[in-house]
Amino acid sequence: MAVDTVREEKAIRRLTERLLETYRDTHPAEHVQTAIEEARARFAGHSVREFVPVLVERVARRALEPDSAQVVAAAAIDVLAPRPAPSEPRALPLPNRRNALLLGGAAALVAVVVVSLAVRQPDSPPPATAAAPGLTLVRGVVGSEKMAFFQDQRVIDALATHGVRIEVHAAGSRQIATSIDLGAYDFAFPSSAPAAERIQRARNITTKYTPFSSPMAIATFQPIIDLLTPAGVVKPGAVPAVDMARYLRLVRADTEWAQLPDNTTYPVRKNILVSTTDPRTSNSAAMYLSIASFVANDNAIVQGTPAEQAVLPTLAKLFVGQGYTETTTDGPFQEYLTSGMGACPLALIYEAQFVEATAKGQIAPGMVLAYPSPTVLSKHTLVPLRESGDTIGRLLTGDPVLRELAAAHGFRTGDAARFAAATRGIPLAPELVDVVETPTYDTLEHLLDGVTESYN
Repeated sequence: MAVDTVREEKAIRRLTERLLETYRDTHPAEHVQTAIEEARARFAGHSVREFVPVLVERVARRALEPDSAQVVAAAAIDVLAPRPAPSEPRALPLPNRRNALLLGGAAALVAVVVVSLAVRQPDSPPPATAAAPGLTLVRGVVGSEKMAFFQDQRVIDALATHGVRIEVHAAGSRQIATSIDLGAYDFAFPSSAPAAERIQRARNITTKYTPFSSPMAIATFQPIIDLLTPAGVVKPGAVPAVDMARYLRLVRADTEWAQLPDNTTYPVRKNILVSTTDPRTSNSAAMYLSIASFVANDNAIVQGTPAEQAVLPTLAKLFVGQGYTETTTDGPFQEYLTSGMGACPLALIYEAQFVEATAKGQIAPGMVLAYPSPTVLSKHTLVPLRESGDTIGRLLTGDPVLRELAAAHGFRTGDAARFAAATRGIPLAPELVDVVETPTYDTLEHLLDGVTESYN
């Protein structure tokens, strides 16, 4: 099966799981699956596949929610819908002419689809369940990379000793800050300070807690490390480092893997790009943008409109060429874990995800964790929306048992010795030196808006 087909099949499987969960209370499972199958059938035979999962989701949701018509999705479907044969022969019916028409249609499709992505609505939160007798139920919306921590029975037990039970719902950090209805929750726990700041501004909240952080990292494979080392992109070592300046040079030049000298390891005709999430919804992609903007701005934090405009062409290349991207880091990381080097040679993740996967036995020989140089610390910041949410912030920050468990899940709590002990045997950078700060909240928003516009 071709790599593109594998990616599409995986995206459709994730889409099916997501819609089954979303509509479990309103539609039988077979109705949801039928809607997806019928939507996908509309795009059978089309050669441009990168955005098919996005369009399938739009069509399926429209079928399952007929009252919420989506004009943009309908326009996108019209672009791909089969047309009747023309009554007269075309002028210049040559193969090159046909290819040019197909490419033009694909470009139009990309423009329409990306507009629809910008108005994507998050799934509704699950219905609340009652807490056990004697426990106060506290509901939170959190970045997906923290779900395993909150689902750990040891964490559940530790919280129960303080009289609380947490129910969490996962979402992309920028979704949490921009489009999730926070009225249903007691706390919001995005994966970065800028996302938390946006929530605080919108709700006039001054309190926040930053119980732990996780640096951005790149999950890759030893053959890819060996391939990129002679190109100067990777600095080998016990913990490899990806030279972001050299990497950006390859991106600006639209360098393909097959163009690397003496490449017999991965001679693929596609651009060298790190797989990320969607920057419009996900914090990890915004953190990646922070790193790249610093490097593209001659190793200085971007400030002011001239600097923003100067780096945007480079930043756009990092994302637009990827095609379909997920809303949370669980998407590209699961593709890395299950599909291997062919589909995902480089995946941007949180360091904590690699630690978590190692503990579960999911890291196979040849899988390697590298760090962008420079990198950024994603500061997981909890914003209490109610008093019960404030209690969770104080517990995660101050309770020694919960801090120990956070370290065991790969989060850095500020105690280097505790982190080293909890992650012993995993090849991680014990201390991070080459770390930069993110741009200001407003600058980061401007850059993200600029990247969003570049999709069009």
